[in-house]
Amino acid sequence: MRVESMHFKARATKAVADGALQAKLTAARGLFVEGRRRAVEQVDFEALREAGAAIRQRTLDHLDLWLERFEREATRRGAEVLWAKDGDEICRLVVELAKRHGVTKAIKSKSMLSEEAGLNAALEAAGVQPVETDLGEYILQINDNEPPSHIIAPVIHKTKEEVAALFERVHQTPRKTEIAEMTREARERLRPHFLSAEMGISGGNFLVAETGSVALVTNEGNGRMVTTLPKLHVVITGIEKVIPTLEDLATLMRLLPRSATGQTISNYFSVLTGTRGGGESDGAVHRVFILVDNGRVGLIGSEFQDMLRCIRCGACMNHCPVYQTVGGHSYGWVYPGPMGSVLTPLFVGLENALDLPQAATLCNQCGVVCPVKIPLPDLLRKLRQKQTERGLRPWRERAALRMWAWLAVHPRWYALTAALIARSLKLLAGRRGRIRHLPLMNGWSAGRDLPASQGRTFRELYATRDGGTGSSP
Repeated sequence: MRVESMHFKARATKAVADGALQAKLTAARGLFVEGRRRAVEQVDFEALREAGAAIRQRTLDHLDLWLERFEREATRRGAEVLWAKDGDEICRLVVELAKRHGVTKAIKSKSMLSEEAGLNAALEAAGVQPVETDLGEYILQINDNEPPSHIIAPVIHKTKEEVAALFERVHQTPRKTEIAEMTREARERLRPHFLSAEMGISGGNFLVAETGSVALVTNEGNGRMVTTLPKLHVVITGIEKVIPTLEDLATLMRLLPRSATGQTISNYFSVLTGTRGGGESDGAVHRVFILVDNGRVGLIGSEFQDMLRCIRCGACMNHCPVYQTVGGHSYGWVYPGPMGSVLTPLFVGLENALDLPQAATLCNQCGVVCPVKIPLPDLLRKLRQKQTERGLRPWRERAALRMWAWLAVHPRWYALTAALIARSLKLLAGRRGRIRHLPLMNGWSAGRDLPASQGRTFRELYATRDGGTGSSP
């Protein structure tokens, strides 16, 4: 997937002006919010959040040890563990595995890291047909490989009618209007791929160190078929997904589905350990784990390590007013919303995602709902600070901030400047009572008129209370 995060402003502007997209975003707004609210009310969610954050933090504090134990236990149970530094290495390893096992078709489920790596293109170049089997990802793949717009609901930006038209065109079948009928049609199209693919590729929600297992959470049965029908199952997941024990997994599983979709438990919850044993009729004969860095190692021990606690539930974007307004494609890479505004600059370089740290109101809705208590607004502020320190923000913006910082520690000059601005804004509004253009700050007024200032500062207005005494009641 190509990184286009440098174009956030242009993409967001286009999204806001797209009436059809805005209608879809409005319809989807709050889709998961109410379900989450009901689900978290059933438990002591704050205590669970504390426990979940502690598990993730304890793992990250000794990540090397838990990864070594996972590798040891997975290998002891018959799996192979490989390590990938970046997306190119992911592609190289998967293509080598495909060649070694004579793979011509690979079925896929739940693998955002394959999106990071651009794996589908690499497989196609090597003569291997990749087939997305998650319904949303399948829809996007047959729609000219369109990127997802949400990490758990990738086609949230599409209507039922759009999908119906797509199926009619691509499948060459009569148009269907009921969701159940459309789902059955997709299932019928995918079934031959499940039965003929030599390789299954999945991600992993968690890796369990004490057993060498991968835990996979889905709401569609395709995940189990991808991981059990082909003889070769390749798990591609980040090194931060490891957790110590099955007991820790049980705790985190009380957080993940509640935060993601408002369910107490997902429809399918698989814990896959080792390979097919003697006398077993299904399961992978070969299971290979590819554990990926791709920027994660550099966050260990840094001021951004907290971001590695993320369990990819999507709650932050479900509650984010910016995401709800501009949609997921505006962010230009795999991860949208508040999590993407932090992860993308850290993974692809701050200079390649200049506007994402600014793509937030810092209202902290994301921080409040995060099931592992990631302080997202604090991390966004730190990224903004780094941008300024490295001179990556426009010079006018940096000059204005330096001027404001100087005024903030010189109260008399601050008061004088504030009074001058307040009176100037009142004059600028004139008889219209609205400000249509702000000199040097056109971005604020290009798409909206601002209300006129009263011509007095807060201090001046406060001083008029109680007959001019300014005393508190």
